[in-house]
Amino acid sequence: MLSIGKWSWFTSDVRTSDVFDLLRDGRPRTRAQLAESTGLARSTIAARVDVLMKLGLVTPYGDARSTGGRPPSLFALNPSVRVVAGVDVGATHAVAVLSDLSGCVLAETQAALDIASGPEEVLGWVTSTVKELLVQANRPPRDLAAIGIGLPGPVEHSTGRPINPPIMPGWDRYDVPGHVQRTHPVPVLIDNDVNIMALGEQQTHLREVDDLVFIKVATGIGAGIISGGSLQRGAQGTAGDLGHVQVLRGGGIICRCGNEGCLEAVAAGPALAARLTEAGREVVTTQDVVDLVRGGDTTAIQEIRQAGRDIGEVVATMVNLINPSVVVIGGRLADSGEHLLAGIREVVYRRSLPLATESLRLVNSRAGREAGVLGAASMAISHVLSPEAIEAASAAVG
Repeated sequence: MLSIGKWSWFTSDVRTSDVFDLLRDGRPRTRAQLAESTGLARSTIAARVDVLMKLGLVTPYGDARSTGGRPPSLFALNPSVRVVAGVDVGATHAVAVLSDLSGCVLAETQAALDIASGPEEVLGWVTSTVKELLVQANRPPRDLAAIGIGLPGPVEHSTGRPINPPIMPGWDRYDVPGHVQRTHPVPVLIDNDVNIMALGEQQTHLREVDDLVFIKVATGIGAGIISGGSLQRGAQGTAGDLGHVQVLRGGGIICRCGNEGCLEAVAAGPALAARLTEAGREVVTTQDVVDLVRGGDTTAIQEIRQAGRDIGEVVATMVNLINPSVVVIGGRLADSGEHLLAGIREVVYRRSLPLATESLRLVNSRAGREAGVLGAASMAISHVLSPEAIEAASAAVG
């Protein structure tokens, strides 16, 4: 068995996808370097690089420095060979991008879109928008390799079907991938919005972090959990549903789920808007709450700081349970600045175990409102470049 870096293989078991994995970081390598890393004969490496070149996934990259004779050829990932679409569908808006296999955005668009208008209208927008993005980027439909979509509700990831989504009438168990594939016959990956936000944040700003929690605070409250480098969805796709955990200050308050005292019922955007309305402020939406805070309204600042403390009560338990190294706060209410984050920090550092918080970072999202759509594209890229997909494509070309 050969063990180099993060790879530990029986050399006879090294597949084409394993060789490709060495080149995914974009750093050019020679056949000799690939052979040294895998322990394979150069002739075997040459054959597998040839397959990857036939697939277009690997391309020559000039020549390495010669030590005598003809300089050896370098090979690197070819991110432009295919493209993917990423779509983030929210309650009242949608954003879509087209990117290459490195995640570089080639075209982007957004629109006001009501998720409650039903799957036919919303997915009609998705399919037509993907066509428009391909035209904008001057790419033919055959270049599209996969589509990733985030939805604002629970999703059964294995089938891509929403499961009892509370703000999505008409979507329960709807075949979202099948609908999209009638227009775009490529793999279609579906997940809930906070999971793809976690992926987007990690891929764009926290690539070195394997244990991360992304908490979205907006109309609802939820968390995307990445542990050991992998997104954790849970048995039914409901992992990270923080909004319906009971909190101390919620006694007597009925949540839309029917239970009493849920975090969402006291700390999400609608709850804050309702209390500020009672205090005499003209507030209708979550954005109105954010605008008041950013405008320096002391009552709004007090409300959002307390919301942070309520959220911190639940996050402290999560920190003790799964021990992330980074907790990222995103969503519409995170746009209010440091006030929400300050309330969360206040409780998390007081109530979590000292060892769990010794190296913990609590930060606002850097990807911001692009986290979801970038995560949707990342989900599609991961599928296209997965070992299973590479092996299937390699078998097809012999």
